[in-house]
Amino acid sequence: MSFSKRDRLVHELSRQIHAGVLTRGDQLPAEHELAQRFEVSRGTVRSALSELQRRELITTQTGVGSFVTFDGVELDQTVGWATALTRSGFDVRAELLDIEKATDQELSTRFGVEEFVAVRRLRRDRAAGPVSYEVSLLPASGELADLPQRGLVDDSLTATLAAAGLRAARGEQWISTEPLTAHTAELLERREGELFLRAARTSTDSTGGLVEHVISLLDPARFQFHLTFGTA
Repeated sequence: MSFSKRDRLVHELSRQIHAGVLTRGDQLPAEHELAQRFEVSRGTVRSALSELQRRELITTQTGVGSFVTFDGVELDQTVGWATALTRSGFDVRAELLDIEKATDQELSTRFGVEEFVAVRRLRRDRAAGPVSYEVSLLPASGELADLPQRGLVDDSLTATLAAAGLRAARGEQWISTEPLTAHTAELLERREGELFLRAARTSTDSTGGLVEHVISLLDPARFQFHLTFGTA
């Protein structure tokens, strides 16, 4: 598939914005500078800027210039936090801490699952250090029963769930804040009692069976949640 000059310009500028090369409040180069740099016409530049404004990445003030307004990273949770962050331009790696059998009375009562597999992981930005800690609870049945012994498929929880035939069809998520305990503060290299975002997400399959219940502690300086509602 070939892309027009305008599409390539939109892609490059949006990439820089999502990656943090251009941050909120930064002024984009003038139209004639962008035209020269990307070897396009000023009309192409204006069209690209209009598209970026439609995507709510920038705002353009007549006679002044265009400024970045984007102030967050949109994450596709279907591919996992680490993959989504990496695709958004951040050098984030998932560190597997441990995999072990676990119990959770509330989930057992709700889904009729007696035993779970707990997968604990830390997300680390190479430049900034740890940015999140998460504990995923999976039903300890079928191909997941011996997960503590054999490990994740391709070091990916998403791939592991897919290999086990577990696919989320619906779910719910609750967002709150939680002070770090001594244990989580040590893992995240922060102060005990520091407030982090707490995301509790439960995913179920088409029959209502449990796919995954995950608790994530997220650095509020790096994560935010954007919800939309209403009809198009």
